[in-house]
Amino acid sequence: MNRLILHCDLDCFFAAVEIRDNPQYQKKPVIIGADPKNGKGRGVVSTCSYEAREFGLHSGMPISQAYLRCPHGIYLRPNIEKYHKASKEVMEILNSYSNDFQQIGSDEAYLELTEICSDYKEAKEIAFQIQKEVMECVRLTISIGIAPTKSLAKIASDCNKPNGVSVFEPNNFKELLKDMDITRVPGIGKKTKVYFYKKGIRTIGDILNLTLAKMVSLFGEHGKWIWNVVNGFDNRKVKEFHEGRKSISAERTFFEDTDDFNSILSKLEDINERIHKSIMKNHITYKTVSLKIRFEGYQTYTRAKTLPFHIQNKQRVIEVILDLMKEFTKNMKKVRLVGIKLSNLERNGKIRQTGILNYAYIT
Repeated sequence: MNRLILHCDLDCFFAAVEIRDNPQYQKKPVIIGADPKNGKGRGVVSTCSYEAREFGLHSGMPISQAYLRCPHGIYLRPNIEKYHKASKEVMEILNSYSNDFQQIGSDEAYLELTEICSDYKEAKEIAFQIQKEVMECVRLTISIGIAPTKSLAKIASDCNKPNGVSVFEPNNFKELLKDMDITRVPGIGKKTKVYFYKKGIRTIGDILNLTLAKMVSLFGEHGKWIWNVVNGFDNRKVKEFHEGRKSISAERTFFEDTDDFNSILSKLEDINERIHKSIMKNHITYKTVSLKIRFEGYQTYTRAKTLPFHIQNKQRVIEVILDLMKEFTKNMKKVRLVGIKLSNLERNGKIRQTGILNYAYIT
């Protein structure tokens, strides 16, 4: 089965947070970095808005040079605490969509949906849902690439910024890549590209037209890595379950708030099914089951029940969740989001399936 990997990349992250919190900065060149000191400052640009990029500014540029190109820009010093909070909120949302989650820095993450989605169409629908939830909850935009490998997903996420979703499928990614500049490939930067240009290699299509042996003869092991990337031979895994993990959870936002019980139950069953794919894959047992429910107006509640012993039983989880939901049955508000969390984890523990003899005890 082809892998389904998402690369999620917050757009102009630091600048976007400042624009979010200061509406007067919208559609203006915002630069986060060192103090420019009227063109005499030391240090570099950390990030900048798309409006600033129109003047040739970019991350890593000397702040003095940035000021010369854009003296009328809004220059701000980084507020790391604020950015960390926004990053944490976004990463919690992303992690709720897959237990195969890997954060890269403060503004990027990979998700693997291979065991969650049946095809690229379904993965794309989840990408749109992620964008919707990040905007509603954190008020930031995020670009997402979907592809069969991590490196191709990263290239894809950069193709339709800001707030875009791009899909590279196994049968079309080479066609989509061929006309792109080689600097789109992770591992080829502005300095490295000079060596490729000297050999007449300017587009990804030029690499695709070469054999692996030729790339190795020209660029050694680095050439082998680049050739594998553009040909879809990147088998790196998205970070999986680790021993220090305290819980496994997932939550979903409804496209429209609903009070239809069957729709709510169906969503919970879907979440539970997907969590248990990871639970079973990693031989994990759990003891505590938690429900998260958010109503229209963003009123959010969590309820939990701890069982007498560790189990691995998705039917029992649904029974517990339905029991926890009884408290809210008289609440006539529509439901916006539901989630399930399994905690108190053990790995390779003795799995106890709840049978007829101990069912009464657990209940």
